[in-house]
Amino acid sequence: MYAIVEVGGHQYKVEKDQKLYVNRLDKEEGKDLELENILLYADNDNIKVGKPIVEGVKVKAKVLSHVKADKVLVFKKKRRKGYQKLNGHRQPLTQIQIEELKVTK
Repeated sequence: MYAIVEVGGHQYKVEKDQKLYVNRLDKEEGKDLELENILLYADNDNIKVGKPIVEGVKVKAKVLSHVKADKVLVFKKKRRKGYQKLNGHRQPLTQIQIEELKVTK
């Protein structure tokens, strides 16, 4: 049993008890979360595809922690001009755990 959900503009394939990192969410650590944009739900041979979302399916998750991703370095240089620029970026992420995939209808 799995579902494809949309969180923060990205699509993820999720299963029960799976942990994943998504873009930073405005929820406190330890709080429950309900993912609403379910694009596909599959249970063995029963597959429901949404147009654009599947009605009657809920995915419950729990916020585990807020972290930052590894640093990505961006280096810019223009040759023969003496121009160099080094810039770093760390993306803020939220770690969530999928607790339940439930069909309500």
